[in-house]
Amino acid sequence: MARNISQSRRWGFTILAWGAALVIFFPILWTILTSFKTEADAIASPPKFLFFDWTVENYAEVQSRSPYFRHFMNSVIISVGSTLLGLVVAIPAAWSMAFQPGRRTKDLLMWMLSTKMMPAAGVLIPMYLMFRSFGLLDSRLGITVVLMLINLPIIVWMLYTYFREIPSEILEAARMDGASLRNEILHVLTPMAVPGIASTLLLNVILAWNEAFWTLNLTTSKAAPLTTFIASYSSPEGLFYAKLSAASTMAIAPILILGWFSQKQLVRGLTFGAVK
Repeated sequence: MARNISQSRRWGFTILAWGAALVIFFPILWTILTSFKTEADAIASPPKFLFFDWTVENYAEVQSRSPYFRHFMNSVIISVGSTLLGLVVAIPAAWSMAFQPGRRTKDLLMWMLSTKMMPAAGVLIPMYLMFRSFGLLDSRLGITVVLMLINLPIIVWMLYTYFREIPSEILEAARMDGASLRNEILHVLTPMAVPGIASTLLLNVILAWNEAFWTLNLTTSKAAPLTTFIASYSSPEGLFYAKLSAASTMAIAPILILGWFSQKQLVRGLTFGAVK
């Protein structure tokens, strides 16, 4: 039986939710507004919120100074490529852990998750030396593999959770009908877990898109994504806040648009199996 909520409490929760959303979104809003200011207005005290001389010269200068679309394409290739590569590895791994668990399955899952707690700076030097030895510095392939390995524990954990919600009897019925292991994963398991796989893909594309530490240290120009594009506006001459904000807005705009249009799919996938 559904719980009855009074109109006043409903309005209170709504206002609280909108307030929390505005607090979270305010830094993004401030960055977008600053991108339309002059450098003088960007550092004005007290800050100017809406009443300033709006200009688009920052975007024009950013476009003329840096090859935005090259960085954009690098970000797309690296984030999507690392996520797809991670799914190829994680789907069979999550299947085996969900439907053929062993004595050490839970320990293995916890170990994989614990690797996310390791400081990235702790393995930077060996990773850099390995990249230099194999000629992978400033290459899309190298940074794609690194981001796949970084996000692989999250991909496996999410898929494992989704697969656990699928009744094993369905897979047993497929085996009785003569389905091979490959067909079982591709034609039975994967279609049933589409919401979970889609949300995993979207979330990890966002994580790879926002990754800055490895992209700044392992790329310079040819494979540099938008995180490097943003960092280029921090120079020894100082911080140019308006131009930096314009570059940041151009970098986050694609992923904000993707998140906006895919929010229903993302929420559906993240709550997959939560309601019986």
